[in-house]
Amino acid sequence: MHSLRQLASFLRPYWRYAMICPLLMIVEVAMDLLQPKLMQQIVDVGIVRLDLTMVLHTGMLMISVALIGLLGGGGNTIFAVKVAQGVSADVRSTLFRKVLSFSFGNLDTLKTGELVTRLTNDVNQVQEVVLILFRILLRAPLMLIGSIIMAVFTSPRLAVIVFLLLPVLAGLLLWVLRSVQPMFAEVQRRLDVINTILQENLAGMRVVKAFVRADYEEHRFARVNDDLMAQTIRAIRLMAIVMPGMTLVLNLGIVGAIWFGGLQVMYGNMQVGQIIAFVNYLLRTLFAVVMVGMLLVRVSRAEASAERILEVLHSQPEITDKPDALAAFTPQGRVTFEHVAFNYNGNRHEPVLQDIHFTAEPGQTVAILGATGSGKSSLVHLIPRYYDVSAGRVLIDGVDVRDINLTVLHRRIAVVFQEAVLFSGTIRENICYGRPEATEEEMITAAKAAQAHEFISAFPDGYATLVGQRGVNLSGGQKQRIAIARALLTNPAILILDDSTSAVDIETEGKIQNALAVLMQGRTSFVIAQRISTVLTADKILVLDEGRLVAEGKHCDLMTSSTVYREIYESQLGGRGMAL
Repeated sequence: MHSLRQLASFLRPYWRYAMICPLLMIVEVAMDLLQPKLMQQIVDVGIVRLDLTMVLHTGMLMISVALIGLLGGGGNTIFAVKVAQGVSADVRSTLFRKVLSFSFGNLDTLKTGELVTRLTNDVNQVQEVVLILFRILLRAPLMLIGSIIMAVFTSPRLAVIVFLLLPVLAGLLLWVLRSVQPMFAEVQRRLDVINTILQENLAGMRVVKAFVRADYEEHRFARVNDDLMAQTIRAIRLMAIVMPGMTLVLNLGIVGAIWFGGLQVMYGNMQVGQIIAFVNYLLRTLFAVVMVGMLLVRVSRAEASAERILEVLHSQPEITDKPDALAAFTPQGRVTFEHVAFNYNGNRHEPVLQDIHFTAEPGQTVAILGATGSGKSSLVHLIPRYYDVSAGRVLIDGVDVRDINLTVLHRRIAVVFQEAVLFSGTIRENICYGRPEATEEEMITAAKAAQAHEFISAFPDGYATLVGQRGVNLSGGQKQRIAIARALLTNPAILILDDSTSAVDIETEGKIQNALAVLMQGRTSFVIAQRISTVLTADKILVLDEGRLVAEGKHCDLMTSSTVYREIYESQLGGRGMAL
C-alpha cells in the first residue's frame, strides 16, 4: 500500500467529495444493519402474536429504511465516481507532463510501449481502486464492524461462532495477498512487452508487409501474448481460491449457527426471530470479510501499477537548467566544440564521440560526413543539449550550453530530424508548430524555401489539408519538406539538418539548398548528408570516423589531405566526380 499512499496527494482537489462519501456510506450501512432487527421483530412479535397491524407497520418501516439506504448508497456512488475519475485524469495529466519534461536519455531508458501502458492500463488500475476505496472498500469494514456488534447484541452465545471464523478467513486472505501482488507486477511487465511489439508493428506495418514478415510478427506477438495469458491465469487462479474457501467457511458458520440456535430454541433459551436475525448478521459479517479479501487482491494489483506510475513520476530529467541559467540569450551563431567526448547512459566503455574539437563561425554552413554509426547525429544533438557531454564543452558564442536556459536555447536552435514526425492536424498547424503566432505570409515564405508550397497548393484544401496519423497521406519527401519549413519558420540562429533531405530527389534537394543559402545568410547551419554532392560548397566539412574527427576543411583541401573523405567522394561520384 506504500505506493498507493504516495498517490494519495491526488485526492486533495476532491477532498469535499471524499469527505461526503463516508457519511453517505454510513447511512447506507446503518440502514442495512437495521433490516435484520426489524425482521426479528416481525417474527418474534408480529407473527407469534398474530398482530397483522404490527407486521404491516414494521414492513413499511423496512421499505422506508431500504429507500433511505438507497439514497445513501446512490449518493456515495456518484461522489465516488467523481473522485475516481478526477484522480485518474490528474494522474494521467501529471504523467504526460512528466514525460514531456524528459530528456532524450530518459526516453532511451523508458520505452514507448512501457510509457503507453503506464499512461493507460496502470492509471486505469489506480482509478478502479479509488472507486473501490470510496464505495466497496469503505462499505466492507463498516459492515463488518457493524454486523459483529449487532450479532453480539442479538445473541452473545451465537456470536462465539463469528470470533471462531474470523481468524480462519483472515489467515486465508493474508496468504493470498502475499502471493498475488508479485504475480500482478509480472502481469504488468508482460503487458509492457505486448504494447512495445504492438507499437513497433503499427508504426512499421509497411516494412512488415514489404519484407513478408507477417507470419514472423504474428508468431512473435503470439508468444508474448501467450506469456501474458499464462501469467494472468496463474494470478487469477490463486485469486479464485479465495471465494470457494471463504464460501466454505461461511456455509460452515451458517450451519453451526442454525444447529446451535435450533437447540437453544428447543430449550426455550432463544426465539426463532433471533436466529433469523443472527444468521443475517453472520452472512453480512462473513460476506464483508469476503468482500475485503477480493478487494484487497484488487488493491494489490493496483499497488503494482502504482509502483510503475511512481517510477515515472520519480524519474528526474537527465538534462535540467542550472539555478542561475541565462534567461535571455541572443546568439550570433558561433559554435565551438572543446575536446568533447560523449557516451550514452554514461557508459564510458562504449564511447560514441572522442576528443571532438572544432569551431563553426556565425553564418557558416558546416557539413558532417561519415559512415553509419560514426557519431554524426550524436554530435549535432549536443548543440541544443538534448544530451550532455561526458567530457569537454560545447559553446555558443563562448557560453557553455549548460549555462543557458533550455527553453531559451531551444528557441534559438531549429532541428530537422532524420525521421520527419508530423502531428495529426492541418499542414498549416504542422508548419506553425514552433511559432503558432506566425502570419500567413511568413508561413508561405518558409514553405517556399523548403520547396513545399507547390505541392501543398495542389491539394484541394491547400494549407488546411488534414495530415493523417504520422503523415500517412504524404510521401516521405513531402513530410521532410514540411518539417524543414517548420524549422525555418522559427527564425533560428542555428539550423541543424540531420539527413533531412534523404527522401527528396536530387533536383528538389538542390532547390532547397539554394533557398536555404539565401534564407540562412548570417545564420549557422549544420548539415548531415548522405550525398556528398550536396555538401561540396559547404564552408567547412567535418569527417567523422568511429567517433573521432579525422578531417576538417573545405572540399578542395580535403581531397588532398584526407584519405577517408577522398574515398567517400570517389565511392559516390567516381570518375564523374573526379571530373568536376
